Amino acid sequence: MTSTLLVKPNANCSYNFLSSTVMALCSTFCPRIPNNFRVTPVSSFPSKPLLSLSFKALSSQASDASSQGKFSGQIGFLGLGIMGSPMAQNLIKAGCDVTVWNRTKSKCDPFISLGAKYRSSPEEVAANCDVTFAMLADPESAIDVACGKNGVLSGMGPGKGYVDISTVDGATSKMINGHIKATGALFLEAPVSGSKKPAEDGQLIFLTAGDRSLYDSVAPLLNILGKSRFYLGEVGNGAAMKLVVNMIMGSMMASFSEGLLLSKKVGLDPNVLVEVVAQGAISAPMYSVKGPSMVKSHYPTAFPLKHQQKDLRLALGLAESVSQSTPIAAAANELYKVAKAYGLSDEDFSAVIEALKAKSDDSA
Repeated sequence: MTSTLLVKPNANCSYNFLSSTVMALCSTFCPRIPNNFRVTPVSSFPSKPLLSLSFKALSSQASDASSQGKFSGQIGFLGLGIMGSPMAQNLIKAGCDVTVWNRTKSKCDPFISLGAKYRSSPEEVAANCDVTFAMLADPESAIDVACGKNGVLSGMGPGKGYVDISTVDGATSKMINGHIKATGALFLEAPVSGSKKPAEDGQLIFLTAGDRSLYDSVAPLLNILGKSRFYLGEVGNGAAMKLVVNMIMGSMMASFSEGLLLSKKVGLDPNVLVEVVAQGAISAPMYSVKGPSMVKSHYPTAFPLKHQQKDLRLALGLAESVSQSTPIAAAANELYKVAKAYGLSDEDFSAVIEALKAKSDDSA
C-alpha cells in the first residue's frame, strides 16, 4: 500500500480515460505491504524506497503526470445534495461533459440549465459515461444506487470507472468494489474531508483508495474539486481514514460546545472565548467558523447533524472491529443521539450544543 498526498495544481478537465491501463497491469506485480504498515504514508516516486517512513506533501505537477493532463471523457454524477450539488457545478463550470441524476429530478434542473445532460437512472448514467461519481448520504443509499434496481452495476463494464465519494464503512465500500470489479470496470473510493463551503470553493480533501489507474485517470477532476488528494492503497483504507477524521471532528465539536456553555455559565463572554481559542495552540478553523453562530444559537447547515452521528456510529464500529477503546467518541455519539431526539437531525452538526443546553435545563 502506498500513501500519497497530492496538492492541487491549476487543473482543467480533459484526459484520456484509458491512458493509464498499463499502470494497472504493472501494479498487480507489486508486493502487498503487511497490514501493520498501512498507516505509514510513503512517497509514490519510483526512485524512493517502498517503505520510506518519512512523509512529504508532493506537488502533483512533480509526481503525477496525469494531473497535468485533461479528462476528455463523459462524466456521470449521482446525488445532488448539500455536497454533490457544488461538486457537480464545479465540474460543469470547468467545461466538463457532465450527466446528472438525482432521486428528486427537480434538483437536476439547475444543472441542465448550465449545460449538463440528464438520465433517468444510475444505470443509464453509467452506461453513457466513461467515469461515474456518486455522492450519497449513507451506506444504504450507496448500496442501493450501485447495486439496486436500475443501479450503476447494470451500466458498468470494461473501460468504465466508478468513483464513490460517499462516506460509508469499509465493508460497504469493499462490497460495492467487488460488484463493480466483477463487471470489468474499475473502482475508486474517494470520501472527502470538508463540508459545504469547501465543496463550493473546490477546496475538498480526497481520501482515495482502490484502482490506482483510475485514480491517475481522474486526477484532473479531483484537482478541480479539491485542494489535495491522498492515495491510501487498497479499498477500505479511504473509508477508514474518513471515519477517523469525522470521529475526531465530532468529538471536538462536542467539547467545544461544553466550553462555550461553561464560559457563559461562569459569567464570561463566549464570543471572547472563541477569539482566545482562535489565537492559541488549539486553534482550528471549525471553531472560528462555527463559534460566532453557535453563540447566537444559529446553525446554518453545512454538515447535517444526522450525518455526523452516522459517521460516529460507523467509526465506533470500526474501532470495535479492531478492539480499540474510544470512550470520548462514544460519549460524543450519545450526545449527538440526544440532539437527534430533539429534532435537530437536519440542522448543522454544531447544533449538538442544544443537547447540552437541554441537559442543563433538565438538571436545573
